Amino acid sequence: MKFVDEATINVFGGNGGAGCLSFRRERFVAKGGPDGGDGGDGGSVYLRTNDNINTLADFRYTRSFKAEAGRPGGGSNCTGRSGDDLYISVPTGTEVYDEDTGELIGDLSKPEQELLVAHGGFHGLGNTRFKSSTNRAPRKTSPGSDGDIRTLRLELKLLADVGLLGMPSVGKSSMITAVSDAKPKIADYPFTTLHPNLGVVRVGPLQSFVMADLPGLIAGASQGQGLGIQFLKHLSRCRLLLHLVDIGDEESNGPPLEQYHTIVKELQSYGESVANLERWLVCTKSDLLLPEEAEERVQQLVTDLAWDGPLYTVSSITKEGLQKLCLDVITQMNQHEETTED
Repeated sequence: MKFVDEATINVFGGNGGAGCLSFRRERFVAKGGPDGGDGGDGGSVYLRTNDNINTLADFRYTRSFKAEAGRPGGGSNCTGRSGDDLYISVPTGTEVYDEDTGELIGDLSKPEQELLVAHGGFHGLGNTRFKSSTNRAPRKTSPGSDGDIRTLRLELKLLADVGLLGMPSVGKSSMITAVSDAKPKIADYPFTTLHPNLGVVRVGPLQSFVMADLPGLIAGASQGQGLGIQFLKHLSRCRLLLHLVDIGDEESNGPPLEQYHTIVKELQSYGESVANLERWLVCTKSDLLLPEEAEERVQQLVTDLAWDGPLYTVSSITKEGLQKLCLDVITQMNQHEETTED
């Protein structure tokens, strides 16, 4: 299914049912009095996360959702039935905004999480409610109130442990294919990845993490150039970023140092939520060079950057270095969980 990460929908809370105007009519009972019942409350609209859904694609075809209205009240003080609430399934990781105000209404980041987005209308009152010592036969009722009407913007942010970022054609899709069961499109031209791909990387028994392959970034991505601006936001939910730099094919992406600075500049321009995430440097396509040439380019890059963080040299074709990288990632994930629990 094609990945869709934004959608606009209209939600309508059900209207409250009207109160009833009725008087008792019983044989041998004079002036029976009012017995009009209240209406029912309108149903409300909720969003509920569903782990079996991973895109917002369904909202391309259905954009309006309305909860059931409350039923009118009846005679003999019968209350109208309340309208059923409406639950709309969305993927886990969905942020909900009010389209008119831009306000963030909720962040649905947990399984089976619910969010009230449109409250149903309040029920109307029957004429029994208006009976008093001075008005024993009221002919007054009230209509039910209207339910809330809202236009919502849904934005899906991927829930991945590790995010791959880099220039187009640095080997992100090849890496996620080599270490997981994901099958993204791979070709020898830029922007073959047009939407994010998720893959589960299994390192050992009961040990795995989720990796996200995002479309490549280019200079100006944070200002809307290329495809990157649509997906930079997904990186903010990742716990670790793997910054891929192509050391084997300078003709496609330019010198490794230039690739690195281009990506860092875009991350900083986008915001601290992404720029401050932990980032490891991964030099890719080492199979295109002789071992000594690959080592020389890596050392030159480390020297130019004064890099002192985690560094890996890998090849998705020969799978050189990938096992150690994945083992170190799962170790980092476990340490992070232990620190969070403490």
